[in-house]
Amino acid sequence: MNRVITDYKKENRRAIIKAIILRVLCYSFLCFVSVMCIFFFYLLLVNTTRANNDLQGGRFTLMLSRFFNQNFKNLFSKFKTDFDALKGFRASFVIAFSSAVLTCYFSALTAYGIYAYDFKGKRLMEAFILAIMMIPPQLSSVGFFQMASKYGLKNNWWMLILPSIAAPSIFFYMIQYLRATLPKDLIESSRIDGSNEFMTFNRVVLPIMKPALAVQMIFAFVGSWNNLYMPSLLLSDSEKKTLPVMINALQRTSWGNIDLGCVYMAIFLSILPVVIVYLFLSRFIIKGVTAGSVKG
Repeated sequence: MNRVITDYKKENRRAIIKAIILRVLCYSFLCFVSVMCIFFFYLLLVNTTRANNDLQGGRFTLMLSRFFNQNFKNLFSKFKTDFDALKGFRASFVIAFSSAVLTCYFSALTAYGIYAYDFKGKRLMEAFILAIMMIPPQLSSVGFFQMASKYGLKNNWWMLILPSIAAPSIFFYMIQYLRATLPKDLIESSRIDGSNEFMTFNRVVLPIMKPALAVQMIFAFVGSWNNLYMPSLLLSDSEKKTLPVMINALQRTSWGNIDLGCVYMAIFLSILPVVIVYLFLSRFIIKGVTAGSVKG
């Protein structure tokens, strides 16, 4: 009997030691990743405080300098034609916010339709939508640009907002969330109570999907805010350009005339709103990730 107890204690001790080692390794890795992420943001902040000559000299440093205010003033004086912050922020916010809202709503609506109804070709339709994720958007950009030019839709924000509604990756997340959290009996009960399909979706399903919607709105907003490829193709009017397009114009200046301090300052200002939004809404990401596993 004593031998059995001794063996059990040894096995239990080994399991505890193994769990501690795994936890230490896991936390060490997460700390390393966190430090690396924070390091590059800090390096960007450092470069916004350095003089242009110092940056072009290629000297590396982690110490803050004293040229932050000067770079800020130069950005809005010397490069005002290429970088109009207010117009850029307005364009980026309108496009990113509209895209995020419409993308999440219609992706959730599509996911609900496929989840709630049984019809012929349902699996094929879902597979087709997911297969679109494998097609890079660059393949259709030439045809899209030609269509926009033909119908006079260049320099139109709607040409960047409406195509983003079709988002297979967000649809995939939404339908997985519905399968994990929404019982079909709830939909049937709503129908029995006399609710039509849109009322059921808007009043019953959407409130349940709030964590998923919040998560995907953050990702969709950030993705649209940072988008450079399509806006650079469609937006040539300085009144309509987004922040990434303006920053790209700064970087395309000849090397002798480029002010790297201003470039880093522009990048810093462009990502600052995204960082702030993420910090305030990050709790929704945790809820969205864990809700399905808790309720499922």
